[in-house]
Amino acid sequence: MLVIAGSDSGGGAGIQADIKAITMLGGFAATAVTAITVQNTLGVHGVYPVPLDVIAAQARCVLEDIGADAVKTGMLGSVEVVEIVATLLDEAKAPAVVDPVMIAKGGHPLLPDLAVEAVKSLMVPRAALLTPNAPEAEALTGITVADLDGQRRAGEALLRMGAKAVLMKGGHVAGDTVIDLLMTPDGETVLETERIHSMHTHGTGCTLASACAAGIAKGLPLSVAVAEGWAYVAEAIRRAPGLGGGHGPLDHAWPVREFTRR
Repeated sequence: MLVIAGSDSGGGAGIQADIKAITMLGGFAATAVTAITVQNTLGVHGVYPVPLDVIAAQARCVLEDIGADAVKTGMLGSVEVVEIVATLLDEAKAPAVVDPVMIAKGGHPLLPDLAVEAVKSLMVPRAALLTPNAPEAEALTGITVADLDGQRRAGEALLRMGAKAVLMKGGHVAGDTVIDLLMTPDGETVLETERIHSMHTHGTGCTLASACAAGIAKGLPLSVAVAEGWAYVAEAIRRAPGLGGGHGPLDHAWPVREFTRR
């Protein structure tokens, strides 16, 4: 499968997290890098966009030779990148998992306001699965997402905007439990777990979207692909290695360690 997203020098999010998650769940990850970021667990210290023609060339080179059973998009960064990625999704002719990345874990903005409108008009309608957190859903719909009802109303709005399915993530919603809603025009699936209180959640959004995309690329039904990816990420949070002095990464490789213990 093809990932179109930004790079994270700290290895916890972005392309690096995508590759780890896809590999752990049995997929093969190819990439088109949209931006190089300078970051660690303490925050994003610089963002350097990749030229548009280079983004397109990376993706087309992969698609023409290897192909893709699914495409996952992450950090896009500008209106112009959103526009070229929308074109690439049409060329790929594969289901797209769209993670509408807007703000880094430490609060650094990764998508300007003008580009949010482009995501709404170009990316949401192309999403086989859209994976917004609460702030992203609020930005895309204008609906406050402070509880389960807000998650549901925002998800319904995103379906009306053209997304084929929406995974409304509940990590930013207060409560002792975290509820994610997989919503489609045919109904919803509730994914619920006790909240894991941890600073080490950097890259959870990237990881979850890629984990879901890996299942879709393998041909799993959407609900199964999402449930498998969701369980993988929950365990990766529980086993986070505690690296760095800020928002640390997950343990993406926990299935390998689990296997070697047997």
